[in-house]
Amino acid sequence: MREPDGTAALGPASAAAPGGCILIDGGTGSELRRRGVRLDRIAWSGPAALAHADTLIDIHADYIEAGADVITTNTFATARFVLDAAGFGGEFDAINRASVEAAKRARERCGRPVLIAGSVSCFPPGFDAAAYPPPETERAAYAELASLLAELGVDLLVLEMMEDTVHARRACEAVRAVGLPFWLGVSVRRRADGTLAAYDFPQTPFDAVLDALLGYSPAAVNVMHTPPEDVEPALAALRSRWPGTVGAYPEIAGDGPGAEPLSPAELASRAEAWLRAGARVLGGCCGTRPAHVRALREMLARRSAAGRVQQ
Repeated sequence: MREPDGTAALGPASAAAPGGCILIDGGTGSELRRRGVRLDRIAWSGPAALAHADTLIDIHADYIEAGADVITTNTFATARFVLDAAGFGGEFDAINRASVEAAKRARERCGRPVLIAGSVSCFPPGFDAAAYPPPETERAAYAELASLLAELGVDLLVLEMMEDTVHARRACEAVRAVGLPFWLGVSVRRRADGTLAAYDFPQTPFDAVLDALLGYSPAAVNVMHTPPEDVEPALAALRSRWPGTVGAYPEIAGDGPGAEPLSPAELASRAEAWLRAGARVLGGCCGTRPAHVRALREMLARRSAAGRVQQ
C-alpha cells in the first residue's frame, strides 16, 4: 500500500508545528452548549451557525489562539437529510455557508495561517440509527455537503465518527469524489472482553471498519471521539494495517455516573504516549476546550525544546 502523506494537505500549518505534529481544534458542539447555546434535538449543533454565529466565531478564534493549526467547520450534523428531519431543510445552503464563514472570520481575526477543515459525518437525525434515509438519498446528501464545502473554500475535508461498514462507505465515496485531501476519523471503544469495536456499534469489530474504509486512501487516519484510555490500543491496531499518517483526538466527556472529563494537563500527558505510538495529529473532540488545545501546544513546545537541547 502506498503511504499517503497526511501533512501534504497542511501547507504552512505543518511547517509551524513543533516536531511535525499538527494540532486540530477541540469540541465545537459541546463548547457551544457550554457557552449557553441550546442544541437542536434532531440536528444537534448544526443550526447554531445561523442563530449563534458570533459565539461560533469566538469558539473558533479561541482554538486558534490556543494553538490549533486546523479548525473544523460546524458541519458535523448538517447533511441535508438531517436538516430536513429537523425542519431546517430550506436553510441547508445558508447554514453551511454560515458555518464556513464563521471559521474564515475567526481566522481573519487571529491572523494566523490555520487551515479550515470541512467536517462530514454519518450523523443520523436525532442520533437515531433507524432514521437514515434510503441509500441513494443518503449518498446524495454526503456528496452535496462535501461539494458545497469544497466550493466554499475549505482546505481539506474531515470525515468524523466513521464507525460502521455501510454508512461510512457511502460518506467515504462521496468525499473522495470531491478531490480535496481528506482525513478519515474512526471512533472506537473496548468491549467488555477487551477487544476493540466501533464506538456505537459494539457488534462491529474495529478491524472490520478499518478493512472497509482504508482502501479509500485518506491523507491521514485519526482515532477520534474515542475514550482516552482506548486510544493507544486503537492506534496500535490502526498502525498494523495503515502505514500512513495517523492521529488522535478523543472525546473526554466521561462515561457513567460521576465520570469526570480529563483536565487539560491530563490530556497532554496521555497524548505523549500517543506521540510515541506514531500520532502526528493531536486535538480533542466532545468535552475538550481551548484550554486542552493550549496544553497540547505547550507539551509539544516542551518536547521540541528538549529535543534541541539533546542535540
